[in-house]
Amino acid sequence: MTTDPISDFLIRLQNASLVKKNTVEAPYSAMKHAIAKVLVSEGYLGTVSKKNNSLVVELKYAGRPAITGVKRISKPSRRMYLGVRDIRPVKRGHGLLVLSTPNGVVTGKDAMVARVGGEALFEIW
Repeated sequence: MTTDPISDFLIRLQNASLVKKNTVEAPYSAMKHAIAKVLVSEGYLGTVSKKNNSLVVELKYAGRPAITGVKRISKPSRRMYLGVRDIRPVKRGHGLLVLSTPNGVVTGKDAMVARVGGEALFEIW
């Protein structure tokens, strides 16, 4: 049993993409499914489906992996919240910040447009 299931999911995605796997399977949760849908819409993942009690994710490649790095920001031991004024670009615009807001799981750009802050979950590039 992991103490941080979101971090476990992100590391599974990163490790699988670095060894050029086609799919990744992880235990299902609604939060992980919402995160995967955001990553699909931003072009980091292929398709996402729920099979039995697991989440099956297809990885994307364009010569090199779409996911090269992940950094977990808010951890179970220390939650990090960002107001709309604190949201900054990741890797000079080449990365993505994912937040959990009252509007659901959204990217940093979408949070700035909606003028809403929330818990900073992770950065991905």
